[in-house]
Formats: sequence, C-alpha cells, structure tokens
Amino acid sequence: MLALATAALLPAHSQGLPTDGPLTVRPLLQQLGTRLLKGKTGSIVAIRPETGDIICLCTNSPTGTDTQLAIGKAYAPGSTFKTAQALTLLSEGLVSEETTVDCDGAFIDGNIRVGCHKHSSPLNLRQALAYSCNSWFLSTFMAMLNDDDVYANRNEAVTTWHDYMTSMGLGGPLGTDIEGEKGGLVANVNYLNRRYKNAWDARTILWAGMGQGDITVTPLQLCNLAVTIANRGFFYTPHIHAATQQRPLPERYRRKRQTRATPEAYATVVRGMRLAVEHGTCAAINTTYPICGKTGTVENPGRDHSAFIGFAPMNDPKIAIAVYIEHGGFGADLAAPIAALIIEDYLKGTLSTSSQSKARAIENQKTR
Repeated sequence: MLALATAALLPAHSQGLPTDGPLTVRPLLQQLGTRLLKGKTGSIVAIRPETGDIICLCTNSPTGTDTQLAIGKAYAPGSTFKTAQALTLLSEGLVSEETTVDCDGAFIDGNIRVGCHKHSSPLNLRQALAYSCNSWFLSTFMAMLNDDDVYANRNEAVTTWHDYMTSMGLGGPLGTDIEGEKGGLVANVNYLNRRYKNAWDARTILWAGMGQGDITVTPLQLCNLAVTIANRGFFYTPHIHAATQQRPLPERYRRKRQTRATPEAYATVVRGMRLAVEHGTCAAINTTYPICGKTGTVENPGRDHSAFIGFAPMNDPKIAIAVYIEHGGFGADLAAPIAALIIEDYLKGTLSTSSQSKARAIENQKTR
C-alpha cells in the first residue's frame, strides 16, 4: 500500500498563491518543489487526477516566485506533446500501435531536415513515444494533413486535429480558480490563413507534430494533459481552493470533461509512456512503483528548455505532474528527475536516502 503525503491544507501564505481561504496544495510538496527550483526559472505543477485538485504549484524566476510562469506563460511543449499527437492519430484510425516508421537519424522532406535521437529503426508507436522519435511523429502528422481519402481538404484535416487538442484542454484557459490564467495556441484554419496569408500546406506546419511551431501551452495545461492520460480520457477543471462547508466547490470544478480520444488510444499511449520510463528517454527515473512519463527537449534561442509530463502509479494514478525548466537542457536532465522526486514524496510521504542526495544535487544546480 502506497502511503500518501499528509493531506493537510496549506493556509494562505506568500508563495504567490491565492490567499482567500484553504488551498489544496500539499505543504511537503510545496517545500520540496521550492527547494528543487532554486537557481532556476520554471514551474512544477501536480494534480490529483481523480479530483482535479492542484496539489503542488511551485514557480521560480530571477525575481522570486511568479505564478504566471505556471498558468499564464505559453511555451512550446516539445516532445511532451507527442502524447496528444499519438492520441489523435490513433483515434482517427490513421495509425495503429504497430505502425512503424523508418528513421535513419533524421526526418528529411525536400530541404527540411530534422535530426533525431539515436535509436533502432524502424520503431512502432509505443517505441516512438519511448525514444521520442521525431521522424515518426513528423511523418505521420504530414500524412494526416495530406490524407485526401479521409479528409475533404487540408482545412478539414487541421480542424479535426484542432478539435482533438482543444478537447484535451489545450489552446485556451482551462478555467482554473487562480487569477490571471491564460491560454496557449492550437492553430486553426483562420489562424493559419492569417499568419501564412493562405499560402500554407502540410510542410508549413508539420513542426506542430513534434510540439514546436504553431502550438504552445502553459505548464498547467501540460499537467492537465497528463491528467487526461492518467484518467484514460477525462479531467476535472484544475482548482486550488479547497471545498469547505462555507465555500462548497463550484459545480464547474465537479463536472467531468471528456476528451475526443478513444479508450483504445489511451491504452496504447499509456503503454508507450511506461516504456519510456522502463527503457526509453526517462529510464533514469524508473523505480519500484510504475511511473509513466514523456520527456520534452524544447528548442528555443539559447539552451533548450527541459520538460516532462507523467503520472503514477500506472494503473491507479494518484498524481499527475508537469515540470518545465527554462534552459534546463534535455527533458531527462532536470525536468524528469525533479518530477520523480515530487512523485516519490507524494506517494511515499518522504524521500529515500538516495533521493535526498539527488534532491540536494538538483537544488545546487543552476540554469541562470
């Protein structure tokens, strides 16, 4: 039996969170998250999947805590987004779990060349998630946009893609009860026509298939994406205020929100995320309780951003998490190990001796 960290509510305080009543965040997670973000700019968001309770929301910036980094700053999601992409392709019947794509170290289409990690070839979908194969996701996204047997035209293909993504809580504010929430971007036809003056095609926007280009998210939305996968297809609007007798939880936070993706698609993506932790890009965080995860290394000016989404345990999820560290390098460098420590602290109630050493090392690691 996994021991959950104390459920004591965190009183209003000065960590940049609301101060108008008891909150759902857990003090131990807040303390650990604050330590792990020292010397870094970024966010940690963790949610209890079965309720939508925000159990950890930590941020840090050069000027101190800044909740907007978690709920109001839109970033490219990088390869964490490949989970949502896989759910869409599977649900539309465009690929199966065993669909393979050859990858010889790069995706190449005309003058476009996108490098990829070193891995075996070809990879099926579960393996493509585990080893974060850019070639697999760029090839299949382009195929979707060009599929004139399934879609009448490129507009219908993009609209279908857009509708799946927004059903997962991407592309706009989720409606959390923290002031100042903003949304990201999921490109639709009107946006693409305005930006590219009606001169766009699959090659113009294919970067979105790997979480770059015309797609941006907040860390809160990334965590909520992990929630939808943990729950196999639904979420509750994330909230940070705890229900009390005097202040019951509003109905909008108790209403289940269903995504468009199919149960079969979720089963495949969960297996791919588990494989990522067992043998793939985040194998360093594999442990006795089954974590499912997906790393993201986000290209931008300067050093890459480090991102991770995940949940645990695999078949009885108690926590879903997103970590986003600006200029933190590979997703496996900082975001994944930070997430693993938060997960352990929540599920076990404390950190092991070896994990305490890892926490000290991360606390002393600076990215700015």
